[in-house]
Amino acid sequence: MTWLITGGAGYIGSHVVRALAGSGESTVVLDDLSSGVAGRLPAGVPLERGSVLDGALLDRVMREHAVTGVVHIAAKKQVGESVERPLYYYRENVEGLRTVLQAAVGAGVGRFLFSSSAAVYGMPDTELVTEATPCAPINPYGETKLAGEWMVAAAGRAHAMATASLRYFNVAGAASPDLADTGVTNLVPMVFERLAEGRPPAVFGADYPTPDGTCVRDYIHVEDVASAHVAAVQRLIADPGARLVLNIGRGEGVSVAEMIGVIGSVTGLSAEPEVVERRPGDPARVVASADLIAEELGWAARHDVRSMVASAWEGRLARHPERTGATG
Repeated sequence: MTWLITGGAGYIGSHVVRALAGSGESTVVLDDLSSGVAGRLPAGVPLERGSVLDGALLDRVMREHAVTGVVHIAAKKQVGESVERPLYYYRENVEGLRTVLQAAVGAGVGRFLFSSSAAVYGMPDTELVTEATPCAPINPYGETKLAGEWMVAAAGRAHAMATASLRYFNVAGAASPDLADTGVTNLVPMVFERLAEGRPPAVFGADYPTPDGTCVRDYIHVEDVASAHVAAVQRLIADPGARLVLNIGRGEGVSVAEMIGVIGSVTGLSAEPEVVERRPGDPARVVASADLIAEELGWAARHDVRSMVASAWEGRLARHPERTGATG
């Protein structure tokens, strides 16, 4: 089999490509390199540079590489930007996915794995979020992911494709320094950036109904996310009738304050946070139930929070050895 990985040169995508290649699967990557880095790809993995909106390119890639399965990761993912530019997000995430699905159907692809997000749940009022928790996204990004799940499921039913949608929770860490997250939109790299600038980490509100007043999230190591993709791919190969929607999380809540404390411990830097105003729409607690993915795929996360932070910090030091940060 040959798997097309869209967004495969990105932070999460490159981990998935490496994990799939390590499991013996043949892969080809499509990436526009707007946030991806070609150097992240293992030797021998072909890179086709271009947009998921380019149907002619997708048709050619499917044909020339004899693609038999797709892992669709390419997407825009900044919540705030999605509020400011909803039509852009719908074009990139929904129309982009539709174009990929159309090319996959035209090429007779029988397996399709979609990278979704916990953002589909919105602000769930529950201790643990299961796959049966009602989806009520509160921003255009989450809406595009939910619409994507519907589209993948519909195409799978209509065209006899085995499908899986994997709902990521809060991804952090790195399998190796060269694959580390280079963006500053997720909590861990955001805190690193503030510390490097000699500024205290910002906490958006400390008056939530949680044990320490800060938001509680489920953090998952990107290496675990990649291993979940391998398990899902193997299931899609073995089960042509698969119709899966699964959470990828640890089932353990960690508050923002606790995470900042771990970052301070790992880096040895003063990480006393500065409390600022809440961000609109931030739910107090979003923690996954990981029971269904264990039942369906036999998968469970292996890495803890300290491992996530330590591996992310190692990646940061490798890129910016001169910017270790200092606070008073």
